[in-house]
Amino acid sequence: MKRSQINASIELAMKTFREYGISLPGFAYWTVDDWKNKGHEADEIRDCMLGWDVTDFGQGDFTKIGRTLFTLRNGSLRRSGYDKSYAEKLILDPEGQRSPAHFHRTKMEDIINRAGGNILVQLTKANASNERSNEHFTIKVDGVVRDMAPGDIVRLEPGQGVCIPPRTIHQFWGEDGTGLTVSGEVSSLCDDHADNCFLEPSARFPEIDEDEPRRYFLCHEYPAVSQDAALETVSVGAL
Repeated sequence: MKRSQINASIELAMKTFREYGISLPGFAYWTVDDWKNKGHEADEIRDCMLGWDVTDFGQGDFTKIGRTLFTLRNGSLRRSGYDKSYAEKLILDPEGQRSPAHFHRTKMEDIINRAGGNILVQLTKANASNERSNEHFTIKVDGVVRDMAPGDIVRLEPGQGVCIPPRTIHQFWGEDGTGLTVSGEVSSLCDDHADNCFLEPSARFPEIDEDEPRRYFLCHEYPAVSQDAALETVSVGAL
């Protein structure tokens, strides 16, 4: 994936969120230079992988298979001191762009249409072999039960949300002809290193062709605290 695609996707997301009246926290706008001065006071952002997350899942076709997300809050199973058991993300949903079909072993999530066009969510249960099941099942859309056959699609209009239990294979994307959509994900703790089960070989984080300078760090790219920033953090804490 090219760095130019990542830069452009982040700036499109910023523009779209702003146009839809969705505000981002200040660290969404921290540049590469800004991060040089961030000490341990920003460790939660680093350690819980908050911030921008742009990926083509190693597929090399970002317009079809890809995601531009911003993680607002999360906990961590790998680092002590971060006790949140929940997570929240914003997702830019261009028409037709989707993630690979996947499920989560433990995470339960709600996908919510926050603004824009419609979102199509395709759902199937996973069987004991981690493949698509023929099982019929139920899900809830805004608290109302729906009966589902394998591969059925739920259309979410702005304001609607669907609850996706663990071990439910899902893909979702912006519906053609309805424009850019912003979805939200509210979930139990998100562990992207261990809890994603893709049905086809996929890389959660991309290999990047640095065809232009990085403007913003992705959530897995944050630099370690510099010595100067660490000293500044200690000095401020001592006041």
